Amino acid sequence: MQIDLATHTTLAEVRQFLEATPPEAARAPSRQEAYAHLGRTLARFAYWKRSKAEKGLLRAYLQRTTGLSRAQTARLIKTYLAEGQLADGRKGPAQPFRTRYTRADILLLAETDALHGTLSGPATAALLRRAFKVFGDARYERLAGISNGHLYNLRRSRAYERVLGAKDATRPTQTPIGVRRKPRPEGRPGWIRVDSVHQGDLDKVKGVYHINAVDEVTQYQFTGCVERISENFLLPVLERLLESFPFAVQGFHSDNGSEYVNYQVAALLEKLRVTEFTKSRPRRSNDNGLAESKNGSVVRKLFGHWHIAGPCAELLDRFHREVLADYLNYHRPCLFAHVETDAKGKQRKTYRQGDIRTPYEALKALPEAERYLRPGVTFAELDREAYAKTDLEAARELQAAREKLFAQLRAAA
Repeated sequence: MQIDLATHTTLAEVRQFLEATPPEAARAPSRQEAYAHLGRTLARFAYWKRSKAEKGLLRAYLQRTTGLSRAQTARLIKTYLAEGQLADGRKGPAQPFRTRYTRADILLLAETDALHGTLSGPATAALLRRAFKVFGDARYERLAGISNGHLYNLRRSRAYERVLGAKDATRPTQTPIGVRRKPRPEGRPGWIRVDSVHQGDLDKVKGVYHINAVDEVTQYQFTGCVERISENFLLPVLERLLESFPFAVQGFHSDNGSEYVNYQVAALLEKLRVTEFTKSRPRRSNDNGLAESKNGSVVRKLFGHWHIAGPCAELLDRFHREVLADYLNYHRPCLFAHVETDAKGKQRKTYRQGDIRTPYEALKALPEAERYLRPGVTFAELDREAYAKTDLEAARELQAAREKLFAQLRAAA
């Protein structure tokens, strides 16, 4: 029912209206009409002459009929009494800010995120910068200078959103194998952290296991897959991973799981001339934190948590070896901590934009990096591999190979 508010001419009618009418029954249809109604009412009832109780009644009436808050109603009454009129001061800017990033830029960002798996803001900004400055893709000229905060603003835009939609318990054992301490690479590559990722159980049948090996200093990373965590399956893949690093492996660090802390692995490390074998300390969860963080950001992100049967391990290991290794080390930016020590000796880590780089770039940035390379390995040869394709091309190949792999896994299920 539409009520004509202009018919309320006495305080008795106002009081009766408030008592008999529901809050939503009569409200001004627009902001402009609410302002006009408020001004007419104040003038009609000579608000400035009323007693305190009568003013309170009129304020309640105006709140009910305009839908404005108590504070806003009080501010408007104060303005009317001071100026004798009310006007809606809301209007657009005389010269709106020019849009810097276009719809095409947002769609390009969405495509980049889809291919690389939506990395963190700083890592994505590094990818955008590399696409323009390293690989010369002119489409990324504007995005190459985007800030981390504005990148997330674009990710919240409608255009962006339209484009994009069990772990094994290990038993503690008392064994003299390995030294229980954190690795101390002292800025040198070759100290490798290793961990396993179990790909789920189904009807009490174990799935495959991913093996994840990460260098602490450069974040160079190689992964593999085995059907079972036993020496017959694990040792050949572990040996291949350790020999895949372009630099000599000096140290090997794992948690206290029996799949690594055993005499067979110790013998393998001795064969490969790995001089240091360390394992995590009790109640020091960060001792193997780098490998565990890569488990989530790489392995789980690519393969999820669903069960993959053991016989599929060979298919997965080929994907790790032939596709994933190239992308991780040459085309996926990583964040490296900048450590500052204050006067009290407390260390603080910050992650600066200029310190974001791929593992290969981190290796080349080391002082006298050539001396760490394996015999027969040169940076000229590694450069040809690293820049044979752009980051986008490598990501597209990764996603295409992943889709093909999942199709094969579904067919084998």
